[in-house]
Amino acid sequence: MPDHELETTVLIVGAGPAGLTMALTLAQYGVSHHLVERYAGTAHMPRAHIVNQRTTEIMRHLGIEDDLMRAAVPNELMANNLYVTTLNRPEVARREVYGRGADRRPHYSQASPCEVVNCPQTVFEPLLVNALRRTGSDVHFQQEWLDVRNDGDGYISTVCDLRTGTTHTVRSRFIVGADGGRSRVLEAAGLHLNGQTALFHAASIWFTADLSSYLAHRPGVLVFNVHPGPLPPQRLGTLVCHHPFDEYVLIRYYDPAREDLTAMTPDDARAHIEAFVGEPLDRVEVKGISGWTVDRQSAVRYSNSGIFCVGDAVHRHPPSSGLGLNMSIADSFNLAWKIALVDQNVAGPGLLESYDTERRPIDEAGVARAVNSLIESMELTDALGLADDQTEEEGWAALAELDEASPAGDARRRALTEALDVSDLQFNAIGLELGYAYEAGAVIQDEAPDRRPARQQVLEYLPTTRPGNRVPHARLERDDLPLSSIDLVDGLQFALLVGRGGGVWREAAERVSGDLGVEIAVHTIGPGTAIRDPYREWDDRCEVSHSGAVLVRPDRHVAWRARQAGPDPTASLLDAIRTILDR
Repeated sequence: MPDHELETTVLIVGAGPAGLTMALTLAQYGVSHHLVERYAGTAHMPRAHIVNQRTTEIMRHLGIEDDLMRAAVPNELMANNLYVTTLNRPEVARREVYGRGADRRPHYSQASPCEVVNCPQTVFEPLLVNALRRTGSDVHFQQEWLDVRNDGDGYISTVCDLRTGTTHTVRSRFIVGADGGRSRVLEAAGLHLNGQTALFHAASIWFTADLSSYLAHRPGVLVFNVHPGPLPPQRLGTLVCHHPFDEYVLIRYYDPAREDLTAMTPDDARAHIEAFVGEPLDRVEVKGISGWTVDRQSAVRYSNSGIFCVGDAVHRHPPSSGLGLNMSIADSFNLAWKIALVDQNVAGPGLLESYDTERRPIDEAGVARAVNSLIESMELTDALGLADDQTEEEGWAALAELDEASPAGDARRRALTEALDVSDLQFNAIGLELGYAYEAGAVIQDEAPDRRPARQQVLEYLPTTRPGNRVPHARLERDDLPLSSIDLVDGLQFALLVGRGGGVWREAAERVSGDLGVEIAVHTIGPGTAIRDPYREWDDRCEVSHSGAVLVRPDRHVAWRARQAGPDPTASLLDAIRTILDR
């Protein structure tokens, strides 16, 4: 029998990026929580590493953007994707990515005050743990969640201390399963996944070596191999830079019917690394070898009663497009404020249902995009004239056409350019990463969804205050200091953004806040106000009149807007807040 019981509002199972973000956000909201993790520490392999602008913004809202920027590889060192036969030969192609291209850079800088950065889980997770500890909270490592029962008053979980073998119980009102790809919480909640598993098999080789002579003059995160010959998908592998220019992961795909790369020795791993480089290296340290499979799975539902699942527990997909860590953190940031307001009796239970309604369609689209990106990346070899059934000599001949002054050379170069254009859907996907919108849930829609072609929605971010979208970034000033419109929300408050003619909204917000107990901060933006709009960016992007209002949720997504003040702003705002909070 368990030997003692702990009580908390939220039990979080799993201390990966999703679980740590959940704990850190709840800590800032003042919600009691208990975070357990069965492993002895944070990530033992770098794994996920791309931190997109939306995730950097979330870290900004949690007060740790500066910590992230100090720890991460900066955006300028992520500039290039390379396509090589081996590192010591002239590259086959180079493409600017992550908003570094001259044509893409303005889109990224205008869309957000934050950067895309490269921060592997081995760095990112300790950063979150340290931030959590500064709040007075902590991670309880080597604590394995075993099972749960509902006694009518809440959930009672059994947890085993793996150091001593003893068990104890944790009573909680809610449970958040952030326990990854083999989620016990998902199963215990009666939830399940649809989709395919083991589409491909891969092994990751984590190593250190000085590759600066090959890469310092053309820095980037990813180097794709296009070596000729009958080779597995991605040829000799994909090289991922985790720290310039001495720490990397080499990903090798393989056919398990022919070999098992997860059983490779350090000497085998070194041979794979040197094959990719094209020549022997002086010093190589193999730090880890890990096998994994490419899955395409999404949960049918993300929650059941008071049990919620986030991150890899509910969506599993290839690492292409770099969406996994970012989707997982967005799951937790979406859910945390809803749990907090329901726990404080400010919101009704329907607000919790909106977690599934909002996040599941976004994550399903991300899974589909990641799978398509993987397929598209493999099709680049077709553009180069490489095929599995050709000899190595035939492959070299096809690549040689890229340098020919001939019709065949023209055709080969056009095909390569077209394939690289398609790769922008994976590596310059600002619309997908920053422009996703919640079409239903804790939002009140007032116009049709974005009907632009799918490619355009992936590649182009459209700043808008249409409900469900993240509030657009505009450069503002307060007390002569720069400020972004995304910073006008604090903690669990809602923000009502109004213009010079929106004074009626201040009285409306005070009355609604008093009636419903929800904090609504009113910010007047424009000439002659405390918050200046020096470049008229908010005026251009707010999409409401001088008397209108934009209501922003704690997660910085627009919940509702009024194009202009009607005859009874208080009644309009009261109805909106009641609907959003299920009151």
